[in-house]
Amino acid sequence: MSITNTINVLDIIKQFPEFGKINGYKPITDGHINDTYVVEYLLADGKTEKYLLQRINTNVFKMPVELMENVMGVTAHLKNKIIAAGGDPMRETLTVYPAKDGKNYVMSDDGGCWRLYNFVDDTYSINELTNPDDFRNAALTFGNFQKLLADYPIDTLHETIPNFHNTPSRFNDLKIAIENNFSGRKEECLPEIEFALAREKDCAVITDLLDSGVMPLKVTHNDTKLNNVLFDKKTNKGICVVDLDTVMPGSSLYDFGDSIRFGANTAAEDEKDLSKVSLSLEYFKAYVDGYLETAGDSLTKEEIDLLPFASKLLTFECGMRFLGDFLNGDVYFKTEYPEHNLVRARTQFKLVADIEAKMDEMSAIVDEIKKLKKI
Repeated sequence: MSITNTINVLDIIKQFPEFGKINGYKPITDGHINDTYVVEYLLADGKTEKYLLQRINTNVFKMPVELMENVMGVTAHLKNKIIAAGGDPMRETLTVYPAKDGKNYVMSDDGGCWRLYNFVDDTYSINELTNPDDFRNAALTFGNFQKLLADYPIDTLHETIPNFHNTPSRFNDLKIAIENNFSGRKEECLPEIEFALAREKDCAVITDLLDSGVMPLKVTHNDTKLNNVLFDKKTNKGICVVDLDTVMPGSSLYDFGDSIRFGANTAAEDEKDLSKVSLSLEYFKAYVDGYLETAGDSLTKEEIDLLPFASKLLTFECGMRFLGDFLNGDVYFKTEYPEHNLVRARTQFKLVADIEAKMDEMSAIVDEIKKLKKI
């Protein structure tokens, strides 16, 4: 864990409401960014209740107060929609518990920012896909998230990480990394550099549509990996979207494209054998079907028509980031060996090339599902 030894976690817990007698706490080690603890309270009736205590990584999220304002606004909006639909707001979205001083966070003496969430019991998450049904269930959940937030007052949402999915900006970052070549490894990745530079025209397609107003700004999650959906243990259905730290204004296409990049790849993100890397049309179809079932009515024609292109663009953007980090000396992404970021970039670019080859088939799938769902 990255929490400094000077911070007493128990002292932080005591600054939040007393739900009962503190029965103990233990760390969750799955996360890679924030420090998270499960806190257990013993209630007066002898039962126990769990909560999630989390320290926001302010090295990554440098605007924690604004971040928490985003989280509070979005979860409140979701709760109202869930209640109106007859759902369970304590299971279908996160609940933030204010500290005793009324703020929705606690600042520790070392500058850390802490918050307390409900613990959604009887759920599980999935780190690796083994069947298209799970991917479709995730799509239903992310699509519903998008639909419920379609009318969110976007001008109240902070951009806590500027240019996070601004692909032209990411392309410019790559060009600077190529020019600077801080790692001295440019000669090792000339084919990858050529591949990236040849696709500059793709970068501004979505940002231009947003800037012109043709495509609306919406609430975007910006980290739509499968493990950010909680699945109900009884029904195996996705019920809750978690990890809301990157919620910002953007295009719905960012979330869709990143889901496909992550979930429809037939290989791991850092697979060295590129012959294993391709886009699974079966998984793509499953995700489109689930996503349009819940989000379809809230999307514009342009958003739906660009679903295949978004899959390519977000994959390309990720590949550029890996390549740029390789050239910069591996200063952003954690690596396990010297060529790790280059391997990741090659995997993403191979997937981009396969998506380009399958673009017509992907568009046909979208059109077919649109007709079936009468969107």
